[in-house]
Amino acid sequence: MKVITSKDNRIYKQCKALGTKKHRDATGLYLVEGEKLVREACKAGMAEIVIAETDHAENISGYETNAVLFDNRLFENIAHTETSQGVLAVVRKKTFNWETFIGAVSEREEGQGNIIVLDRLQDPGNIGTIIRTADAAGYGGVISVKGTGDIYSPKVVRAAAGSIMRLPIYFAESATETVDMLKKYGKTIVGTALNTDLYYYDADLSKDTAIVIGNEGNGMSEEFEKNTDINVKIPMSGSIDSLNAAVAAGILMYQSRRDKR
Repeated sequence: MKVITSKDNRIYKQCKALGTKKHRDATGLYLVEGEKLVREACKAGMAEIVIAETDHAENISGYETNAVLFDNRLFENIAHTETSQGVLAVVRKKTFNWETFIGAVSEREEGQGNIIVLDRLQDPGNIGTIIRTADAAGYGGVISVKGTGDIYSPKVVRAAAGSIMRLPIYFAESATETVDMLKKYGKTIVGTALNTDLYYYDADLSKDTAIVIGNEGNGMSEEFEKNTDINVKIPMSGSIDSLNAAVAAGILMYQSRRDKR
């Protein structure tokens, strides 16, 4: 197999450009790294091309898609992990409109139509962890409201550990659009707030709920605050008045799973 060594190579330049959100948005492509994620992308038919560095040429065997080798220098220029496994893939994003998104949510039977809403979250670790936890908790899908960090950035993709390829994700232009469509499709909009008497374990979160996780510093947007069907709180001791967004989301999503028993 020919080894690509030139920075002028078309595939190399595309992979390098996918390090920017602008190019990811323009092409509908992103990168995943590591053998497990690459094989998952290939199995799902989402991988456009698999790339291995010459020192890890054996990692390229068995992929049912286009595959090329980069010399070590070029590979290191496009890899985003500090200790790379020597293989990555260019992956095509799944796209949804509201109808196909809700349909995909419904198909995930274990999720009971539940959705997690990311309201202008910024921390890549939080975003990726919430998506991964939603997948693990059997949630049906994710809505990313405009102003939320890039879900396809390398840090989010790593934190999500493959869940981005499994969960349907809809990108909403605004909180207003999200509220209108959630109500249209019969979802109960659940917010988190301190000024409520309802603890999360006393609420029924088992089916057709859309839990809104607000911005790390500012909480839910005003539009969501005005339109939640119920607000819940998580009990806290001492002087602590809030939890990390991903931790709070995990508690609420697993309550949904508990309620389904």
